[in-house]
Amino acid sequence: MATLNDAKIGETVNVTKLNGEGALKRRIMDMGITKGVKITIRKVAPLGDPIEITVRGYELSLRKADAQMILVD
Repeated sequence: MATLNDAKIGETVNVTKLNGEGALKRRIMDMGITKGVKITIRKVAPLGDPIEITVRGYELSLRKADAQMILVD
């Protein structure tokens, strides 16, 4: 399965699963990233970290490590 980190700029993906556990998973869910939500990749920093996404109508920056825990299709 692909992760959010694998998505390209301008691509819109659908979240299928969140990996991780405990406080880290809860933090990602509190940002509005849950199963079934659509995410659009807006920008990627020159060195690839962080990435800027649009989720539920707002812009959010995620670290590469966090993006690797979000499985998408």
